Amino acid sequence: MTEDIDMRANDTDWIRVTSTDGFSYIVKRKVANVSGTMKNMLDTESNYAEAITRTCPVMQRGIIVEKMLEYMAFRAHYETVGPKEDIPVHEFMERLPPEIVLEL
Repeated sequence: MTEDIDMRANDTDWIRVTSTDGFSYIVKRKVANVSGTMKNMLDTESNYAEAITRTCPVMQRGIIVEKMLEYMAFRAHYETVGPKEDIPVHEFMERLPPEIVLEL
């Protein structure tokens, strides 16, 4: 007998993002939804395997995936900021190692 699984998605769900070199990162769905591609992959109405397993494979090295997710978390955090508030973009830019900038 199989149990019914609650497939409703909410922003507090945890999503696993994997890189080609075996690294895994766990982020909130709200962060993953910053990417339109990941949002579509994780849409429970789509019946994609990623939506069922809550795992998104990204065909990049771990350091690139890490910085991509860092940017997505930065963007998700500051998306509700009003137009008069200052967004610390330089703070984020300082965390980018020069040797991976072209890959990003």
